[in-house]
Amino acid sequence: MYIIEFENIDVGYDENIILKDINLKIKSGEHFAILGANGSGKSTLMKLIQSQIHPRHTKNFKKEIFGKKNYSIFELRKELGIITNDLHNYFEKEASYMSGFEVVLSGFYGSIGIFTHQDFTKQQIKKALEVMKFLEIFDLKDKKVSSMSTGQLRKCIVGRALIHEPKAFVLDEPTVGLDIKAQINFIKLLQKLSLKATIILVTHHLEEIFSEIKNVALIYNQTIFKIGKKEEILNSENLSTIFDIKLEVKEKNKRYYIETALQ
Repeated sequence: MYIIEFENIDVGYDENIILKDINLKIKSGEHFAILGANGSGKSTLMKLIQSQIHPRHTKNFKKEIFGKKNYSIFELRKELGIITNDLHNYFEKEASYMSGFEVVLSGFYGSIGIFTHQDFTKQQIKKALEVMKFLEIFDLKDKKVSSMSTGQLRKCIVGRALIHEPKAFVLDEPTVGLDIKAQINFIKLLQKLSLKATIILVTHHLEEIFSEIKNVALIYNQTIFKIGKKEEILNSENLSTIFDIKLEVKEKNKRYYIETALQ
């Protein structure tokens, strides 16, 4: 089954086309990275995947998620765990009073906060605790968001999405704001999640593409410039093109990294 099946899609705002002729197919169990420079349209693609924006109806196109053309946004969010910096920032600013456990538990209602009209069953409470243990964040159970590091809160937000056991996770530049140690720990967490669900990583950092990710799409010039197996796509020529600078791509232990060609 395809998690995402997009064909011939144009998207934009008002008269401004942001992405054009988008063709993207991601199968269940197929870990994928979507790589592009800042301003290339990655955020717009994220909104298209989340159905926050919709294709232009100026030509024939196909947009199916989990094999469906029509779906409930609420039900979609149970099957597609979305982790964005906007969501992280909202929790940080508006829900600093919440504990780590409450952040995870709030996933059952998709709310920012826990409210008196929300009834949680013993099974749901048990599930939230199990998720925290699986993610190795049980020590954050009683810690307030206001006292958490960026990495700690990010993991609790992953736990919030994991509550529904989604079939796929879509992560938008997930290591932004993390120090080196936190980045390494978070990538290890994603590798653990990849055993449970498809990982779709949207990023401009080559170093975030961990070994389990086998497929890559490059966004450039308002479209998907290249798509295919990681070892065929992640090369110096392609990366120099999409980032508009001479780059040297290296690989070691199935991880890729960039060296600039500057002397």
